[in-house]
Amino acid sequence: MGKIKKSARMTPDPVALFALVILLLPIAYLLLAAPAFLLVKLDIPAVAQLLRGMFNVYFVMLSIAGVIAAVAFATEGRIACVIGIGLIAAFAFWARGWFLQEMDAQIRHQGDADAARRLRRLHWGGMVGNAIQLVAIMSAIPYIAPA
Repeated sequence: MGKIKKSARMTPDPVALFALVILLLPIAYLLLAAPAFLLVKLDIPAVAQLLRGMFNVYFVMLSIAGVIAAVAFATEGRIACVIGIGLIAAFAFWARGWFLQEMDAQIRHQGDADAARRLRRLHWGGMVGNAIQLVAIMSAIPYIAPA
């Protein structure tokens, strides 16, 4: 009888792992920073401005990290990954303008209870959107960078 050929093991792709880590950095930033704002009132102008600044940095970082990760995957020829990560970067770029405009509208009406409630809703929406991105990227890791 002939020898049974051992199946080749898939090795991790260092470029893919690097790209995923780069992409996860801004997501981890918001994941750690945003819940602290749940403990304070958003009708305080300085707190509202700090929250706005945190989301501004998050969207800029996510856009830049998305472009870097998409370029890294493009060098590896992984078109599906480039499209997926490119969509994340494009969404972050677009969402930044809309999100900050909505926050500014609520911050201008400081002292209005409804404005503080709408600002809190935006805060929760940003955190939920970030969590969805985290789940999507983490669930894609076994397919992108097999161990």
